[in-house]
Amino acid sequence: MVVVAAELVHGRHAVEALVETDPAGILELWLLEGRDDPATRALASWAERQGVALHLATRRTLDRITGGARHQGFAARYRAVSARREATLDSLLDPTRGPALVLALDEVQDPRNLGACLRSAAAAGATGVVVPRRRSAPLSPVALKAAAGTAARLELCTVPNLARALGELGAAGLRIVGADAGAPRRLYDEPLTGPVVVVLGGEGAGLRRLTREACHALVSIPMAPGVESLNVSVAAALLLFEAARQRAAEAAAGA
Repeated sequence: MVVVAAELVHGRHAVEALVETDPAGILELWLLEGRDDPATRALASWAERQGVALHLATRRTLDRITGGARHQGFAARYRAVSARREATLDSLLDPTRGPALVLALDEVQDPRNLGACLRSAAAAGATGVVVPRRRSAPLSPVALKAAAGTAARLELCTVPNLARALGELGAAGLRIVGADAGAPRRLYDEPLTGPVVVVLGGEGAGLRRLTREACHALVSIPMAPGVESLNVSVAAALLLFEAARQRAAEAAAGA
């Protein structure tokens, strides 16, 4: 996974996740002065042990350096460690982890949506996430904040051509299922228990033509009359958790 260098990450869960998964990348740490709770004490103690520059800052200072974001009293200047490996398509197919469940995002450009999709993918037990290199939101501090500390727990694979990558995953035995509001087949009628890639389109435009053609099946999410669409992160959560539900039911039936 690659994160843009020397960015400011804020929020308790996002900072704690960096300490857990990539502590060597943390250059400085800011904590709200006068605060005395387990999370603040633990991070302050960690910074002291590791020799990381620690700043006890006023809320006004934290508001200023984070641009007025909801920092919760936690911020860190972070640089990705160069040795951190970016995921490949092959790394998403580890057979020891059971049938692959992969989320593919076709030009999702809002970093908050990207972060929310990553959070849903991690919560649903997805193997990883695939995004195209161009016209996709970067894994920025805004995305990391929206991911609430889960981004570092996922394999994130950036590919030059999403349709080609989906073709490769399909050739490897994964079923490619795209979400399309106009598809006659409902999400809940599609089997999602085997190795599968769930594909969501970007904000507004949905799936591009070549991405759509790479799908083995297209499904829609049933909605009440008068509602045209859902936010991409909400739609991703519904598809991923339906896959998780089906897998859990299959496992229970076979027990």
